[in-house]
Amino acid sequence: MQGYPDDGGAIEAPGASTKAEDIAPVLHVAKPVLPQIAQRDDDASASPSAPARAAARAHPDRIDREVVYGALDLGTNNCRLLLAKPSRRGFRVVDAFSRIIRLGEGLGQTGMLSDAAMARTFEALRVCAAKLERAHVRRSRLVATEACRIAGNGTTFLAGVRDKLGLDIEVLTPETEARLAVSGSAALIDASCDYVLVFDIGGGSSELILLDLGRNDGRRDRRFFDRMDAQSCMAGWTSLPIGVVTLAERFGGREVTREGFEAMVEETQRMLQPFEVKHKLAARLKGKRVHMLGTSGTVTTVAGVHLGLPRYDRSRVDGCWLNVKDVRAVTYDLLARSYEERIAEPCIGRDRADLVLAGCAILEAVLRLWPCERLRVADRGLREGILTTLMNEDGVLRTGRRRRGGRR
Repeated sequence: MQGYPDDGGAIEAPGASTKAEDIAPVLHVAKPVLPQIAQRDDDASASPSAPARAAARAHPDRIDREVVYGALDLGTNNCRLLLAKPSRRGFRVVDAFSRIIRLGEGLGQTGMLSDAAMARTFEALRVCAAKLERAHVRRSRLVATEACRIAGNGTTFLAGVRDKLGLDIEVLTPETEARLAVSGSAALIDASCDYVLVFDIGGGSSELILLDLGRNDGRRDRRFFDRMDAQSCMAGWTSLPIGVVTLAERFGGREVTREGFEAMVEETQRMLQPFEVKHKLAARLKGKRVHMLGTSGTVTTVAGVHLGLPRYDRSRVDGCWLNVKDVRAVTYDLLARSYEERIAEPCIGRDRADLVLAGCAILEAVLRLWPCERLRVADRGLREGILTTLMNEDGVLRTGRRRRGGRR
């Protein structure tokens, strides 16, 4: 399934044969020269872009729109890169890359990243390094999530990537991951609601964030373009140690029965219960204006199937609204299909056919605990959150909208 229309690189089949001995030549490659791409927030004062940030704040109308920013999200299932330039409406994507690498394959059983998974991931990261270098990226943030967070050899793997490819990838904390997910999807929040439940169903973990929009009173007549608007509304969050890869490996993803699906739902509900007990969401949301906002491959897949798309189309999916009854109709339709029939669905394909029902089970668990009528779909997330954060820090991201007549 494609995201941005200019995503580069073919989707590599996760089942491709890669032997342990094949990794050695892969890891012994010349280290490319990648100046300035490993800057992080904690060393921003030493960043070569510091003068640019000061100039941008002093002269907000003189934004250098040719500066390229980069964001890399190395997840349990996917490796994604997004390159963009500041624009009048936020930022303009200039290049993108997405590849299914299943870095966390087998991690739940062994506690370690497998040789084959690391080799697949390294090849994807080699493409990302080349794109970052070719685009002359001035500033970027490269992050990894659950697989590298919990794997016993995750740190060693990332050290090898840094030494051989020049990519300095940081491992996000669950809280930072949740905050970036909110930042990346903030523009899709319906500010007329009282609460928004944001969720990100990943490969190895799933984040859930409650936004209390009452904390933003006085500015509820505009969209949440500013990431800090949305982050300041965070009333609670949690990170579950399950995602589509880990759940499918535990309960099975190819041949899923109704009983097996219910077992996945019940396991997810059990993990969500402490969040409900702590924040009392069921009582808190009752009678209020609420919508859900999903930022994951699960909800974009469900949306694509619901819309009957002959091939995945991000422009049709990102920002669309779904009724919960339609979400459930897709879920139980997919549950009734065979593995081969799910493969034949153009918005699923072979790479996701054994994972989609695990994602649907996590989503169903959320819907059962906290009933809601509307769900908005976001084909955006960590990468967009990183880009808006970096551009906001540099003073080149315009968060307001121009009024008619040219006034601001």
